[in-house]
Amino acid sequence: MVTAGHRARLRATLLDKAAADSQISAAAVTGSAAGNAEDDWSDIDLAFSVADPDELQNVLAEWTAYMYRELAALHHLDITAGPWIYRVFLVPGTLQIDLAFVPSTDFRALAPTFRLIFGEAGAPQHESSPPVESLIGMGWLYALHARTSMARNRLWQAEYMVSGLRDHALALACLRHGLPAVHARGIHLLPKELQAAFEQTLVAQLTGPEIRRAFEAVIDLFHGEIAEANPTLAARLGESLRAL
Repeated sequence: MVTAGHRARLRATLLDKAAADSQISAAAVTGSAAGNAEDDWSDIDLAFSVADPDELQNVLAEWTAYMYRELAALHHLDITAGPWIYRVFLVPGTLQIDLAFVPSTDFRALAPTFRLIFGEAGAPQHESSPPVESLIGMGWLYALHARTSMARNRLWQAEYMVSGLRDHALALACLRHGLPAVHARGIHLLPKELQAAFEQTLVAQLTGPEIRRAFEAVIDLFHGEIAEANPTLAARLGESLRAL
């Protein structure tokens, strides 16, 4: 496990490299470090503005070579979101380092956890939470497929669908309580009694009766969250959800 001191030194090294890179016009610390919320398990999150958009791929290639050569990176993957490319590295000690690159015209805070280190950033455009209607729609879609998977005795698929339904119900609960709804970031802040209710939706054994029990529990909670968000829609969907 990487120590806090080692992580801080690595972050400083990467920021120094960025400051010396003529293609990087601005840099920011993002994630937990930007919000003074780091703990022993935090990773390194940095965002870089690329001065010349035509050089973005060359900048990515140079930084990737550096990560493997100097930090002994073990592997990496890319996650894209609009013009942003998040190149995520795994380095020894199981440390994750996320380096985000974007053309300078799009460099801006996408979340409150953004601390500019040098250069300039555009006006913040914080990413919005997932739309309630989308969460509800995907939720009943998972519910339909959970029912079908159980009927076909495809227990692994059924468990997957029940878990997907639970995830969407939890996201609705997070939105209702004004908490982050993406990637389970706000679930631990939900009221304890609500967390306890959702514990009953976990599948303890891969058997038909156990999956059915968890499914019925999560259907009730899902319908309850719909009722909180949109009572009219909850009334319209209630009979069909109960029939599952």
